[in-house]
Amino acid sequence: MSISKETLLEMYKRMNQARKFEEKVNWFFARGMIHGTTHLSIGQEASGVAAVMALEKGDLVSLTHRGHSQFIGMGIDINKMMAELMGKYTGYCKGKGGSMHIADIESGNLGANGIVGGGLTLAPGAALTQKYKKTGKVVLCTFGDGAANEGAFHEGINLSSVWKLPVIFYCENNLYGMSTAQSKSMNIENIADRAVSYGIQSFIIDGYDAIEVYETVQKAAEMCRRGEGPVLIEAKTYRFVGHSKSDANAYRTKEEINSWKEKDGIKRLRDKILKLGFATEKELEDIEEEAKQSIEEAVEFAQNSPMPPLDTLEEDVYAD
Repeated sequence: MSISKETLLEMYKRMNQARKFEEKVNWFFARGMIHGTTHLSIGQEASGVAAVMALEKGDLVSLTHRGHSQFIGMGIDINKMMAELMGKYTGYCKGKGGSMHIADIESGNLGANGIVGGGLTLAPGAALTQKYKKTGKVVLCTFGDGAANEGAFHEGINLSSVWKLPVIFYCENNLYGMSTAQSKSMNIENIADRAVSYGIQSFIIDGYDAIEVYETVQKAAEMCRRGEGPVLIEAKTYRFVGHSKSDANAYRTKEEINSWKEKDGIKRLRDKILKLGFATEKELEDIEEEAKQSIEEAVEFAQNSPMPPLDTLEEDVYAD
């Protein structure tokens, strides 16, 4: 195992923060306290947090509309993230981005994207910049199984393959594109099998195993730094909640959802840490409480933050 005790404990903390953050956001949305929409990744913390933690400082990440876990996994300021969802001026995008469009170039977040598959062509552009400037940095492009049937998927991977760009195409396959099961939208079991069409390396991993996710993304990043990219990774995962707040989950059974909850990636990492002797039950409980408290503090920060001033209405707005 190439992951240290310190990294594992930090990963456990961030995974708990991601779960608590989204549970709190879900609570606010249900009561009309946050406007717009949001797409939660409750259940996908292992595939989200561990993947970005495997990167190096200076590497870049493009997020999807379901990008909370990844952004929190980058170790960002959760206060500013909560403020953004509440539309406050202290948010990452001054309250104008909301859940689906949080960006922070300084930390390497190229931006979440409300367009399905939107990052599949943006990430190669960022990767081309890294190659041209010889920065040695890679780009992690996250997307879901639904985006794998978009034209941008094929265009982005094909051109990246031709130019050998340092980009990791990272598919979090949660088995449903909105309410459509993968089996009803594609005649293959593994999205990663498509990599052979572009002559690139691919990996299929258990998205509920945070350690496997971390080590695989780390390996893929090393390949990209050596000029062997791009790489396609498919992480098999599952979301416990619906596609968005308006999803009644009518297309899935409670039995199916509960069967995945029993495999919870957070609990799985917890058990692994205890087995390795990296922490005691009490120490893990303290980490869980610390994660919970950080979310409560973020809520207080956001609620006490000002709304964007009216004179900033036309700032940061662009049009062709």
